[in-house]
Amino acid sequence: MNKYLYLMMIPVLAFYVIFHYAPMYGALIAFKDYTPMKGIMGSDWVGLKHFKDFFGSYYFWRILKNTLIISLYSLLFEFPAPIILALMINEVRSKTFKRVAQTITYMPYFISLVVICGIITDFTNADGVVHSLFRALGYEGQAMLQQPNLFRPIYIISEIWQRIGWESIIYIAALMSIDQEQYEAARMDGASRWKQMLYITLPGIMPTIAIMFILRMGNLLNVGFEKIILLYNPVTYETADVISSFVYRKGLLEFGWSYSSAVGLFNSVINLILLITANYVSRKVNESSLW
Repeated sequence: MNKYLYLMMIPVLAFYVIFHYAPMYGALIAFKDYTPMKGIMGSDWVGLKHFKDFFGSYYFWRILKNTLIISLYSLLFEFPAPIILALMINEVRSKTFKRVAQTITYMPYFISLVVICGIITDFTNADGVVHSLFRALGYEGQAMLQQPNLFRPIYIISEIWQRIGWESIIYIAALMSIDQEQYEAARMDGASRWKQMLYITLPGIMPTIAIMFILRMGNLLNVGFEKIILLYNPVTYETADVISSFVYRKGLLEFGWSYSSAVGLFNSVINLILLITANYVSRKVNESSLW
């Protein structure tokens, strides 16, 4: 009987082997002076040269600071947003309102990222809707995406708007699995809806929150370079340039394959350390973990 389950696992295993484990061979580029004509094995070995160049460069502290700040802002504001939305939807009694609210919040996730960034750019331009609204409130200034101090708030707010509905699905599913008899017993004991949420709902979805938090920590430094690249410009590099966008510029635009691979490998190692640490802490604190 188990042979059918093993057969079903083959496509998944093949996917990870082909697209996740096999490409790790290319990490050797970070330790070589890679040129396409010589190939990976034929290129000269330079050891930690590219890592030393990166750690000693002006860009290191700038992109590390930007990546950490944007990632922490995302963790503080974006991560709790779908949890709060799921709790709010769970408290609504009207099924029609629930469906409408879920549909409206899901929609931005299915819009192309290019279109999303185009909307953000148009709305925050000097003659855009958002900029015009702020100007009516007394704000004066150039296009908002041309101002380094506004890039991070715009990025985080748009991320929340784009992802809050989609990411709330897993929490709504977790809420559906809570035993309803607990609520009935709490109501009989005179517990208010706030206390029911505090002592039944939140503990009921805490394992799910812990798992999602561990996964988020494992990708803490993987700030999506696609959106960053579509929104930033040389004026906002000071606050917008992150590790992933730096790797893109150095590797694909400036053909610094080995240097960008070293930066990317550094990023992956830090993410792995954060993932293992978050998993360990979560297992010790609330006995929920990935392994």
